[in-house]
Amino acid sequence: MHTPLLSRALKCGAVLALSAWLAGCATQQTRDYSAYRAAKPASILVLPPVNDAPEVQASASVLSQATLPLAEAGYYVMPVTLMSETFKQNGLEIAGDIHEVAPAKLKEIFGSDAALYLRVTKYGTTYQVIQSTTIVSVEARLVDLRTGDSLWDGRATASNQEGGNNSGGGLIGMLVTALVNQIISSATDASHPVAGLATNRLLAAGGPNGLLYGPRSPLYGKN
Repeated sequence: MHTPLLSRALKCGAVLALSAWLAGCATQQTRDYSAYRAAKPASILVLPPVNDAPEVQASASVLSQATLPLAEAGYYVMPVTLMSETFKQNGLEIAGDIHEVAPAKLKEIFGSDAALYLRVTKYGTTYQVIQSTTIVSVEARLVDLRTGDSLWDGRATASNQEGGNNSGGGLIGMLVTALVNQIISSATDASHPVAGLATNRLLAAGGPNGLLYGPRSPLYGKN
């Protein structure tokens, strides 16, 4: 006798699910790569990341892992040591100040086609009773140094919990795991490998709305 009500409920649920799916499709935006493709950057200058997180090592951690995915994507990346020493010799050591340098000036000094502006918005570990979670979030913007135009921007987040680190030993096992993780995190920078995951996720070419392949990649011009 409840069949009509159940049938109507199922129909309503199906309609709501379809509406939500259509709304999600409608909100998805296709990135405009026309300026990026026209600029054809072959070399990239990676600037020191601005750090919004309380951990002072966040900027250096992200910077040290940002060049590899760019090189693998087919770009020539200006050596980090050369970049850092050049800015230091010119009295610039704070990332925020470096980001304020005019694109034309960066082009004059380094000769790169584009610059990558990075910002670390989250970096660190939060401790709870039965688990500790390490999260790193990074934003990036690629700018044409010849024109000052923005070619691409993106953001990515990574966590140490992505692999489903659930203990099979019940509550006691979870407590022990949390304690061990806390000891390890206090002795080392647990966020550094997570920063590598977030940075690679952000800067790896070929993904949806990601960077295009550079001219040194065999996939150049195919995405």
